[in-house]
Order: sequence, then C-alpha cells, then structure tokens
Amino acid sequence: MTIDEITQRVKDIYGEVDAAEYPQTAEILETIASDETILTDVTEFLDKLFDADGRKATLPTEVAHLLMDIYAEEANNDNADAYCKLGSLYYTGRGGVQNYAVACKYYEKAEKLGSIQARENLGYCYYYGRTGKVDYEKAFHYFVKGALAGNINSLYKIGDMYKNGYFVEKDEQEAFSIYKHCLEGLNDDNVKDGGADIFIRLGDCHFTGMGTEQDFPLALRCYQQAETLYYPRIQNGDFLYRKQWERAIEMQAKVRAEILKDLPNE
Repeated sequence: MTIDEITQRVKDIYGEVDAAEYPQTAEILETIASDETILTDVTEFLDKLFDADGRKATLPTEVAHLLMDIYAEEANNDNADAYCKLGSLYYTGRGGVQNYAVACKYYEKAEKLGSIQARENLGYCYYYGRTGKVDYEKAFHYFVKGALAGNINSLYKIGDMYKNGYFVEKDEQEAFSIYKHCLEGLNDDNVKDGGADIFIRLGDCHFTGMGTEQDFPLALRCYQQAETLYYPRIQNGDFLYRKQWERAIEMQAKVRAEILKDLPNE
C-alpha cells in the first residue's frame, strides 16, 4: 500500500473515530488527514497508531482494519515485524478478535524470519498453554533463542523455569544468578518493558533467601523499584500488571515488618 493510498484511507476513516473515546488515535489521524505531505515514514505511523490509546481493550474498528490490511500486505513481503504485529493484535484482542491459535501462527512466521520479539512471544504462548496445552520444552527453546539474541524478558523467564523446575531441574541459585544477570543487562531501551519484572523477582529472592542470603533492606529497595517501574506501564494500558504492582506494594509492608523486628528497642 503506497503512502498516497494510506493517506486516503486515513481521510476516509478519520471522521468515524470517536475523538472523546480515542483521543490519541484521533489526533494521529487528524494530523495525517489535514496534511497530505506529512506522512513520510509508514513504519513510524503504524507504530504510533498501534500503541495509541493503549488503555482501550480494542482499537477502533476502522483503525484495526487499516492496520491489519497494511500489516498483511507487508507480511506478504516477508516482513517479520508485520507478522509479529498481526500476531499481537490477535493475541491481545486489540484487533477486535482474540485468537491465540492465529496469533501463534503469525509469531511462528515472524520467528522464522528472525524476529527476536516473536521468540519471546512464542515462549509465553507455550509457557502458558495458549495453544491449548502447556509445553515447557518448547517454551524453554524459544526463551533461550530470545535470550541469546539479547531479549531480557526471555532471559528472566528462563530464570523462572529454573526456579520452578519447569523442563529443567529446579535450581534456585541458578534462577537468582539469571535474575542478577538480567539486572546487569538493563538499559534505557529495555528497562521500561522488563525492569519491574526483574526487580520484583530479585525482591522475592532477597526476602525469602531464595538462591542467596536473606536481605530485607535490599528486598525493600527491589520492591520499591518494581512499584516505580510498574506504574507507568499500567498508565499506558498494561492492566495485566496491576496485580504485580499491588503485590510489590504489599511486599514492602511485609519487608518493613521484618525490618522492624531487627531494629533495637528504645
């Protein structure tokens, strides 16, 4: 689909989107519709539209159709990211229909084309049995492929598998070591997506003494950092992390209670 064709599609659907319900989406569409020359980077446009109004469970129907049409066309040209984005629209249901089986098929095509994100996504599909049956061996396989390519989320999930003994032999010290390695690998590019998950796991390790010595002050700092990093994710629409955010807060109270026991009396 050419830039001119996309611009025309935007003009056609702009007036059909409820600006009060989808303010970010409407603003993006209005910008394109009001200036035919402004759309020069299709990928940037798609990314913005894909992420807009993240708090909404679904995209506006017209926008979902536009994204799917463009991604489908790009996928036919062996675009790995397009396959991955199509999969995500079906996995989350933001495209209007939630279908894990279809999502996994798109992720598999993206992974074969080299998508690192698709490796992580497939790991989750098999870890949680999204295809109908949990398969820890396949989950481990894809998490390892993702971790070797530098995906921090895939790496901490490998830590989870050692912690729980899923497919691999249970090894809490190895799990803690992996979480620490994840911490060392955090940077400006990945801390927003994976930092909170890593800190809450390290908090659990230091609180319970799993794989390391018990350290309540360090556990408290980890839970506080997790709380701080979960908050913007929830604000941006990742409601699945609200329970983890609440847990990070609850664990701080438990840690403080333990710290108080160790403080000297007056």
